[in-house]
Amino acid sequence: MGGMARAGKALRQVLETYGISQNQLAVAMGIGRSSINRWVNESRDPAAEAVLEIIEGLEKINQAAAGDFLALYLGRSVDELDDQK
Repeated sequence: MGGMARAGKALRQVLETYGISQNQLAVAMGIGRSSINRWVNESRDPAAEAVLEIIEGLEKINQAAAGDFLALYLGRSVDELDDQK
């Protein structure tokens, strides 16, 4: 599994955990919901620049969600990141 396939999985997990709808994120990012849907269903992977936009969009909705997405995307659990502080 490449790093990009992880992005969709991380996004799905964060949206579920924080109760953020695909539509909410699409509005925050200024894009169509169909893009979010494709990423979440892993039928298409977001490009690297889209990952940055996802983080910025999530930050507008919930800072913690943005942090979790980044940690999951980078393939580390949030607990591991906390341990390194």
